[in-house]
Amino acid sequence: DLYDSRNPYRFSGGVFRCPTCRFEVVLDRHGVHGLQRNLLVENIIDIYKQQQEGKGEGEPLKAQEAKEPRCPEHEDERINIYCVSCQRPTCSMCKVFGQHKDCEVAPLATVYQSQKAELSNAIDTLVASNSRLQALLNQMEDAGRAVQENAQRAKQGLAERFDLLYAVLEERKAVLLEKLGREQDDKVAALRALAQRYGERLQASSELTDTAVRALEQNGAAEFLLASKGLIGRTRDAAKASLGEERPEPGFEKMDHFTLNTEPVEAVLAKMDFGTRDDEEYEDAEDAEEEE
Repeated sequence: DLYDSRNPYRFSGGVFRCPTCRFEVVLDRHGVHGLQRNLLVENIIDIYKQQQEGKGEGEPLKAQEAKEPRCPEHEDERINIYCVSCQRPTCSMCKVFGQHKDCEVAPLATVYQSQKAELSNAIDTLVASNSRLQALLNQMEDAGRAVQENAQRAKQGLAERFDLLYAVLEERKAVLLEKLGREQDDKVAALRALAQRYGERLQASSELTDTAVRALEQNGAAEFLLASKGLIGRTRDAAKASLGEERPEPGFEKMDHFTLNTEPVEAVLAKMDFGTRDDEEYEDAEDAEEEE
């Protein structure tokens, strides 16, 4: 049914129908020998003949055939070509009659060498990338250690700066306390001096009062006049002297002028942060403190 002669002279020509695509091919007087050669099919036939001839050569060929992968669609065919379209190895029968007949194929060895070279290059690239990643990892570890060391130094420096602030505050506190204490001592000393004067005057006045009272107790005129001689003037002078005695100024006991306004300094300290400080704010705070 494949060869249908339409010429009464069969040796001079005819029509041949392809068993795969069923396309009718007109034969000339050379018959099938005039058809175009299919090198792929001839290669398959040669491989098949070699396999048939090698069956009688003994066990080594069978062992070699057993190691070679077989086509899952054609168990008797070994995988010897590569389908470029489907990106998978296959056999020659799949290319001629199977699912890869319309695909682009290439020799398996060629694709093997090409992809092996590509994979080798990819491995080299990956190894170089791993080296860069390892270098970055080492760099990150070094940077982490540097951060810890620098942070420790910064903490130590911060503690030292605050210790210095504490020392300055303590020193300033001592100065202000000393100033307040000096004025306290001066005022107390002044008050004690006045109290001593007042005590002495009070004692003299009390003695003068006793003398004057005893003079009043004299019944006789002569005795009284003798006893009160000069007492009237002395008594009046003593009374006038007590009225004009020196006294502390009003508010002498107050200490309100020692009130310390720390709000400007507190505002500056509240804004204290890492970085460049605002010198003007510090200077304003120092000026305000000096004015107090």
